[in-house]
This record gives sequence, C-alpha cells and structure tokens, in this order.
Amino acid sequence: MFRLWLLPLSLALLALPLAAEPGSPQPSPARDTTTGKDFEKLVGAALRESGYQVRKQVPVGTRPNGSKHTIDLLARRGERSLLISLKWQESSGTAEQKVPYELICLSEALKQARGAHQAAYLVLGGEGWTLKKFYLAGGLDRHLQLDQPVHLLGARDFLTRAREGQL
Repeated sequence: MFRLWLLPLSLALLALPLAAEPGSPQPSPARDTTTGKDFEKLVGAALRESGYQVRKQVPVGTRPNGSKHTIDLLARRGERSLLISLKWQESSGTAEQKVPYELICLSEALKQARGAHQAAYLVLGGEGWTLKKFYLAGGLDRHLQLDQPVHLLGARDFLTRAREGQL
C-alpha cells in the first residue's frame, strides 16, 4: 500500500539511477529519465491517499492566447475543488520560462469557472530549476498581480500540505 509519509523519499528516489549488477559494464553518467507523466502519477496518488478524488487532463477553458487549456489534475475533496498544474524539470530547459504564463493561465481558469474551483496550484518538481528559489520565495509577486487564489509551491511543500489537508 502506498504510504504518504514516504512521498518526500519517493520524490528523491525518482531521480536516482538503478544500480548496475556487480561486474556488469558501468553505464555512462546517469541521466534522469523521470518525466512529467511520472510526476503526475506520483502527485495524483498522493492526493488520492489524502482523500481527494482526482481526474487527469481536464479541459478548463481557454488560455489568454485563445488556445485550449487542459489542467494536469483536478482534485476534489468535499466541496473543495482545486486546479493543479505540474511542471517537472531535471535539467535546464524551457519549463522555467513557462512559469509566469502558467500562473496567469491558472488565474484566468479560476475566473472562467466562476467559483466552481476554490484555488489553483502550480507545483514545481525536479532539481533542474535555476529560478526555483526565486519563484518559491515570491520573486514573481511584484511582477504578477493575480486577483485569484493561485499558489506556486515546490513538490515537497505541496505534498505535505495535501497530507495535512491544507490545500
């Protein structure tokens, strides 16, 4: 049975390569193959373990540019409904530049839903973020004035809050 208290360890283990058998050829330096889909599965399982009903890849309206907006996870517990967007980055890449726009999109999704969802979360996973500390310390706050309850959290903080019923 999946145990939520193992989640911080589970997240760390996702990035570790499997050990080779003694005497077998050693592979080239390990490259993390964890994907956004793996991250989605882990977070979805944690939410279910915490009593949430979870749906994956749910359309929630349109983005500000007019394209369709599909949320990674929709979590519901009791009367509370949450939009959850997940970003995984293990090496430097483009996910970092997508964070401000995704926050804007989540705010717009909440507006379009007219009260159907109480909050939205953008959850950052992986160790490849160069701006993660800036983002999680509120570095975007003076640049983005969102009028909806949109929260930016690291994976560990999000999973802890889910376990404690604080989402």
